[in-house]
Amino acid sequence: LKLRALMCVPLQARRDEPAGDSRARGVLYVDSKAATREFTQQDLRYFTALSQQIAVALESARLHLDSLMRTRLEQSLELASAIQRGLMPQVPDDVPGYELFGWYLSAERTSGDFYDFVRTRRGHYGVVVGDVTGHGIEPSITAFQAKYLLRVFLRQYRDPAQALEELNAQMAAMGRPEELISLCVIVFDTEAGTLRFASAGHPAAWLWHDREVRPLRSTGPLLMLDPGASYHSREIPLDNGDLCLLYTDGLAEARDGESLFGEDRIANTLRRDPGIAPDVLCKSLLEAARDFSSGPITDDVAILAIRRE
Repeated sequence: LKLRALMCVPLQARRDEPAGDSRARGVLYVDSKAATREFTQQDLRYFTALSQQIAVALESARLHLDSLMRTRLEQSLELASAIQRGLMPQVPDDVPGYELFGWYLSAERTSGDFYDFVRTRRGHYGVVVGDVTGHGIEPSITAFQAKYLLRVFLRQYRDPAQALEELNAQMAAMGRPEELISLCVIVFDTEAGTLRFASAGHPAAWLWHDREVRPLRSTGPLLMLDPGASYHSREIPLDNGDLCLLYTDGLAEARDGESLFGEDRIANTLRRDPGIAPDVLCKSLLEAARDFSSGPITDDVAILAIRRE
């Protein structure tokens, strides 16, 4: 290289500088090929002082960037929390002849679990519980879209299965390919005393009717799996005192080592006390799942209970 002189000093702030971090962030280097050039101790002192100023500036810029990133993260989390609150509406208390209760337990600040209550037309009320795969803000946004599109389709179509088919086609067209949605919808006819349900790959709902607990299992595949998927619905009469329970998979999948809380424990809780109030049932199930897992439930749980009085 034919170098005749060079200087190299660390980019390192002084310990007493406001930036405060004395770790080396790099090096400052200069060289010369001139035969007459010779670096002196004075040059080295100036060069060292310059390197310290550069190091302080770099550290200050890094701290400022960290502050901006924290601010953006806090804003994103606040947006996600606002979306999450929108996924869990107030439980209506004006459905004649029915008592309803909904509960949500969050394992994270955001998730794809949601529930909804929809007045579809006179004397008809829909209840919905769903779960978008994944965690974070993206599933929350997808859940938000699905929830409000389904409101439109439940008011447009009398059959919840047809509403699911329309929702599936819409969500498959605009959703992310790695996302899937499980969803159960039940429409109560308060005048006829019946329910009609349809389910897209969702865990079984449980119905106390005619002195027994029976599962209401899936009537079609997960949403967004097949844009042309078909769904069907079933109508069931409701007697006074009948109760329906819906939930997301975080409840049944509460773990104790390799063991799951499971559907049987959920059904048995309802079977042991079929006259239990909806709010007490929801809270009892969550407590039982916590006790079973010997600690916090690691997945989000949305749970709904509806009783005909």
